[in-house]
Amino acid sequence: MKKIDEDALAEAYNRALALEKAGDFDAAAKAYEEVLKIDPEDHGGAAVRLASMGRGETPPKAPDAYVETLFDQHAESFEDILVEQLNYAVPVMVRQRLQDLKLGPFKRMLDLGCGTGLTGGTLRDMVEDITGIDISENMVEIAHEKDLYETLYVAEVEDFLEDNDDEPFDLVTATDVLPYLGALEPLFFGAAENMVPGGLFIFSSETLPADDGRPYIVGPHQRFLHSESYIRERLADTGFEIIDLSEINVRMQDGQPSPGHLVISQLTRAHD
Repeated sequence: MKKIDEDALAEAYNRALALEKAGDFDAAAKAYEEVLKIDPEDHGGAAVRLASMGRGETPPKAPDAYVETLFDQHAESFEDILVEQLNYAVPVMVRQRLQDLKLGPFKRMLDLGCGTGLTGGTLRDMVEDITGIDISENMVEIAHEKDLYETLYVAEVEDFLEDNDDEPFDLVTATDVLPYLGALEPLFFGAAENMVPGGLFIFSSETLPADDGRPYIVGPHQRFLHSESYIRERLADTGFEIIDLSEINVRMQDGQPSPGHLVISQLTRAHD
């Protein structure tokens, strides 16, 4: 791996951000392309910023290096920002929906993108054994200190699902994971492969406002937005049946609600 020229990278990235802020998207795009040449792994998320400006291809997911860096940097203040400032309450909504629908208790839960343990903590008394996965080592350390999980792994979600050969799970959650993924096939197939038939797969998404035929885009906050029809199709293709799909506000962003969906699906057919 060749060493990154940090000064040149910072200069190009700051220039790109300033141009993007000023609304000069063509010049910003050129600067972000420079950023990608200096740092092909894309720790700064230039690819998703290009896509959010409507420049370049929409990537199938946010770059691993970017997601890892983002969450490693924010691990210490993560819960405060998410819960206090952004009014993020998806884990509580998951618990409420499970109780309303009289679903659970569960034996084995897999918490994908577990972060600091918000979802694991909220569902702890409904599950015997919880495994948490997150790409950010700093996040996993904080989750570990809380003593909520039987097992924790530092891993990229899709890689983990592909390689895992632990016992299957009867509950898989992915709260606030979809905004970092565009194409959902690897996640949905991976979840199905790691579940018992009849198991529940629960996730939140941020919604693409007009269903204009595009499955997903990168929105103005560099987060992926998915169309409801794409989510429904992909679940059906992967052997899931939707038990409950509710419209929610995922978080506040710049004082505006981020509309999304909370989906509870059940694996109804096993894979060959």
